[in-house]
Amino acid sequence: MTACAIETTAEDDGRDGEHPGRGARPTEFTAGLTITANGAYAARLAGDGDALYVERWTLDGPEPYAVPLPLDQPEEPGTQLLPLADGRVLVARRVDGRRNTFSLLYPTGPATGELRLGAVEAPGSERLVLLPPSPDGIRAYALCVGPDTTTLWLVAGGACGPERVAEVEGRCAGGVWLDRTGRMLALDRRLDGGPVKAVAVDLERGGEVTPLLQITEDSDDRLLLADPDSGLLLIRSDAPSPGHDRLGWGVLGSLLPVRFPECLRLDDAAVTPFAVQPGQVLMPETCAVALRIDAAGGSWVGTWQPMSRRMGQLAAPVGWLAGAGLWTAGGVLRLPYVTAGAPCGLADVEAPPEPEPDAVAVAAGASAGAGPAVEEPRVCRPVPLQQAPLTDGKPAG
Repeated sequence: MTACAIETTAEDDGRDGEHPGRGARPTEFTAGLTITANGAYAARLAGDGDALYVERWTLDGPEPYAVPLPLDQPEEPGTQLLPLADGRVLVARRVDGRRNTFSLLYPTGPATGELRLGAVEAPGSERLVLLPPSPDGIRAYALCVGPDTTTLWLVAGGACGPERVAEVEGRCAGGVWLDRTGRMLALDRRLDGGPVKAVAVDLERGGEVTPLLQITEDSDDRLLLADPDSGLLLIRSDAPSPGHDRLGWGVLGSLLPVRFPECLRLDDAAVTPFAVQPGQVLMPETCAVALRIDAAGGSWVGTWQPMSRRMGQLAAPVGWLAGAGLWTAGGVLRLPYVTAGAPCGLADVEAPPEPEPDAVAVAAGASAGAGPAVEEPRVCRPVPLQQAPLTDGKPAG
């Protein structure tokens, strides 16, 4: 089950004032609820005003339920949380403007237990952000982003406190896991003020960096989500419309071009994927994708499959923790919500209906090696994980 990916701020992207209907993203994507990779637990900051505390949700039982994990001191609004597969919650706190401390919280009888793990210094303009939950559910990682270099830290699950894992040249953001073991991590990197390009970082080879996306030489190419079972990649790039981001999809390791469906482009709303249906082994076209749609009037939910030319849209449940949710392998979308009468709720939404026959034929042709659909722009293919970047700039056939 796919958890949310971290989005970068407009400042980090070097973009200002984009129209929301032209590929802009929310200033900072905050799911409100972070879900483990296996969908068993989740965590959020609960409470009001200055009385914030950590709340852990259990999602894999007959009914979801929440356990409050308050401490003697309330949490700050900027506290970052990450649930682990054993039910503990990692808490990252910013102290004195530069020191980041890490603790594990867990219920112990009527009280809350806290295991302090150590701290990481982030001086000056550097900032530290937790990465999405690791697929193994045991380890937790954070990025410390400096002016010219990004440091990757293992902040939970190591031998003794935070450990420096890798140093990557450039300013990195995002963070998407590419496999089920937690070895391969995709980051969106900007070098020397150039375009953003997604790269793969091998954590078992000292942080070795490999090009992952290079649609055109000058385009900003970010990876938003990846499904290890099918290889489906959800991509945001301005390659088909320079200066305006578009949402597209590709397949990891494929020689086919990235596709940018018109149905995912809304005039007055930003569309951001937040969950992909797991278990569709080697069948990326059939994966159901959940999308958060943000407009002036609020947020709602979109559902879509690569083989379809239409995006379904539906009202979100009242109290939806916008941008949070998960798919079951059977094709049910589970959306967490909070109301006065339901402090811990999950609303189930069925997968989108089967697409029309002509869309199935288009998808089958793509799998067999056909070119892109005629209504979609021809752009260069995504760079497979172990292949050198494109240098000739020619579109894939």
